[in-house]
Amino acid sequence: MRDDTDSRSNDLIAGRNAVSEALRAGRSIDRLYVQRGEKNGSLLTLIAKAKAAGAAVKETDSRKLDQLCGGAVHQGVVAVAAVKEYAQVEDIFALAADRGEPPFLIVCDELEDPHNLGAVIRTAECAGAHGVIIPKRRSVGLTYAVGKASAGAVEHLPVARVQNLPSLLDELKEKGVWVYAADMDGTPWCETDFTGPVALVIGSEGSGVGRLVKEKSDFVISLPMKGRINSLNASVAAGILCYEVSRQRSGLKAVNP
Repeated sequence: MRDDTDSRSNDLIAGRNAVSEALRAGRSIDRLYVQRGEKNGSLLTLIAKAKAAGAAVKETDSRKLDQLCGGAVHQGVVAVAAVKEYAQVEDIFALAADRGEPPFLIVCDELEDPHNLGAVIRTAECAGAHGVIIPKRRSVGLTYAVGKASAGAVEHLPVARVQNLPSLLDELKEKGVWVYAADMDGTPWCETDFTGPVALVIGSEGSGVGRLVKEKSDFVISLPMKGRINSLNASVAAGILCYEVSRQRSGLKAVNP
């Protein structure tokens, strides 16, 4: 997973006491960096608290920690906090109900690039989606870089984190939502009816939609590939599909020469 922190941003918390207090206050921590080789009791306790709160823990060297926090005293610990509190999945459904619209969700399957996730959130908000869902593990969170790439959309669109995406998809289907996974071997996107409750699954930059997530999906949809490259950037694919959902829901007619 690539590092997406920025020592100039305000989403970094350095030092054991500061991180401990942030966790105690319920601050959302995406990732905890700890100095390699540090194994004393207080640090182990802090790591356990961070993992219990859903943070990913990564060991690194002291030079990396110095770089992350701009030379501030870090005591072998630097946390990357979310720039905005995560929503609950129920909040997304509540927003759809308030608007009187069928739920429209974007599920990101292990997106690791903050610019991709930020762009997905931005497009989803513009296209009228009700929320974005990401996994707690193997995914970038709501870091400073994601917030910046979203151009402020994180302030207006609920973003929820869940422990397990396949289980989430089961829950969505129980609520009457149809799950559409974007992958290479699917039905053409323009032949698909998106007017009902929709959860659009966008895969990771490298491996696409995971096997189990794909199996849990109701439909697999694809975009035509005419060039020599056999895949699209995740946020570009999400943008095309989001606006097809938006087009159908708005009743806009497509040209049929």
